[in-house]
Amino acid sequence: MNQSSYARIVSLIWAIADDVLRDLYVRGKYRDVILPFTVLRRLDSVLEPTRDNIVETNKALTAAGIVNKDAALRQAAGQDFYNTSGFTLRDLRSISSAARLKLDFEAYLDGFSPNVQEILDNFEFRHQIPRLTKADALGTLIEKFLDPSLDLSPRGLDNHGMGTVFEELVRRFNEENNEEAGEHWTPRDAVRLMTRLMFEPIADQIQSGSYLLYDGAMGTGGMLTVAEETLQQLTSQRGHKVKTHLFGQEINAETYAIAKADLILKGEGEAADNIVGGPEWSTLSNDAFASREFDFMLSNPPYGKSWKTDQERMGGAKNIRDPRFVVEHAGDPEYSLVTRSSDGQMMFLANLISKMKHNTALGSRIAEVHNGSSLFTGDAGQGESNIRRWVIENDWLEAIVALPLKMFYNTGIATYVWVLSNRKEERRKGKVQLIDATEWFTPLRKNLGEKAVELSPADSDRVLKTFLAFDQADDPDHSKIFDNRDFGYSKIVVERPLRVVGADEGRVYKAAEIKKLKEEGKRDKNAPAIIKKVLPYSAQPDPLHGLFEAVIDGKTRVVQYEPDTELRDSEQVPLNEPAGEYADGIEAFFRREVLPYAPDAWIDETKTKIGYEISFTRHFYKPAPMRTLAEIQADIRALEAETDDLISEIAGGAQ
Repeated sequence: MNQSSYARIVSLIWAIADDVLRDLYVRGKYRDVILPFTVLRRLDSVLEPTRDNIVETNKALTAAGIVNKDAALRQAAGQDFYNTSGFTLRDLRSISSAARLKLDFEAYLDGFSPNVQEILDNFEFRHQIPRLTKADALGTLIEKFLDPSLDLSPRGLDNHGMGTVFEELVRRFNEENNEEAGEHWTPRDAVRLMTRLMFEPIADQIQSGSYLLYDGAMGTGGMLTVAEETLQQLTSQRGHKVKTHLFGQEINAETYAIAKADLILKGEGEAADNIVGGPEWSTLSNDAFASREFDFMLSNPPYGKSWKTDQERMGGAKNIRDPRFVVEHAGDPEYSLVTRSSDGQMMFLANLISKMKHNTALGSRIAEVHNGSSLFTGDAGQGESNIRRWVIENDWLEAIVALPLKMFYNTGIATYVWVLSNRKEERRKGKVQLIDATEWFTPLRKNLGEKAVELSPADSDRVLKTFLAFDQADDPDHSKIFDNRDFGYSKIVVERPLRVVGADEGRVYKAAEIKKLKEEGKRDKNAPAIIKKVLPYSAQPDPLHGLFEAVIDGKTRVVQYEPDTELRDSEQVPLNEPAGEYADGIEAFFRREVLPYAPDAWIDETKTKIGYEISFTRHFYKPAPMRTLAEIQADIRALEAETDDLISEIAGGAQ
């Protein structure tokens, strides 16, 4: 069956919505009925040949007192789902009484297997039955879906085709609700690029066998299914046979129901059993796969969305002990990856990394979409920066690809694909590739919400070619290679001594006296510095770090000054800052950039923190060419002429 045939079926189903639901539901709510009804009709037609066998098997199991019937009933149905009610939609079509139809239809729904019940519950489909019954629309819907021109049986539509039809329905409903589409629906062109970046660099190394794929923010499951198709295609081209197992988690109930239904409709009941969702299944606070590791992972987590509720469920920001988000790194056994509660997108990346395989030849590969804030938000020592540091210092980050603007349905913001691996090829070790693909796109003839451009196959080919070329890519305007350390910096705290008019030079002040001086004294840069502590005679002076020499009771001692918080400042020193003749880059920077302007300043080493940030703007900035002098003069002359004309008009009107 070709795409035009799929489109015809979608149009027929869409017409049912318009015919039956127009006066019952606003257009944006048609999907509350049509999507679950489409699922029901397909499942009903698949189970029709084995209905009697299922019913008889269920009776026999009940008579034998067997409680756990699921496996046996699946076997009787020859499917990964079943219905023990004895009804089919054709049976229900003949019922003329609305009240009786409602009761029998509910009994029909109750007869489905637990996995289908979960879909119906998350669609909240049973809530629609009273409304449909009251309007006498339930029977009409059944009649319309049983129309011979709409053949959703396996005879008329194979599993792949049914999945295609269902996904097209979801897409159309999402387009009808532009404000929601981007939340759960990542454009297929973006997903295809992500899967290609994940698989193609190692396609020749993927051998026959089983592979586990995971999405921790799976939405309607499109990323997993496209990833599965891409992996199957690449390996079959190389003569290998692979079996894929899909795993996913999604908090939105309806979206989860769509994903689970899509897999069942495609005949992938096992995969449907491996996805978890609903309001109680937030990936951050309730990890459904805590003990699992996966070969390939991809996600499009929510951007700029508060995760405060999750944070509170996990004990509050300072009490989180989840090993996904509190790790050992850089000598810190409790290195925190916990981000600010206002945006949890980077936490989803940490979740994926926690599920990497470390004991296999291929390890794990990750592709995840983020907005621009993931590149730079968070100060040194804060969660976002700590995640970037953790990722880069462990040498997991292969590349970041900047996507074109207006790629997604409900936002025009800048987005980026992060590509990670714990099995970097030798030439990539210690390096990160940045690819600016913002200019590689194909405009759409008609916008889909905010989506105005797409990545054509040629555009994706260009990205992949650049990625695979790595340091051999002859395109410095769009691809640059950096050492890992190029993104890191030390945030140093610069202190200067408290100087108060009237203070005694060489006197050591007590804490209470210093407090009073701060509250009542007048600061003056020429006043004596306030000494708060005298060190033992064995102490050596180190003005760079706050150990100064001063005369105390006629003797030269090493002392510490009280810092003036009003003069406190901070500086970011690149990790790759040249040391030159000094001990390290920090000292070289400090002596060059600070001491000439503040000779009494020092570095408080206890407050130094390491941070990481990635600036596409700085690395790919293209200054606009300056206008020539002739162009500027022409503009000035034009403005003068316009001004003269205005003055003449005003003067003429006043006469």
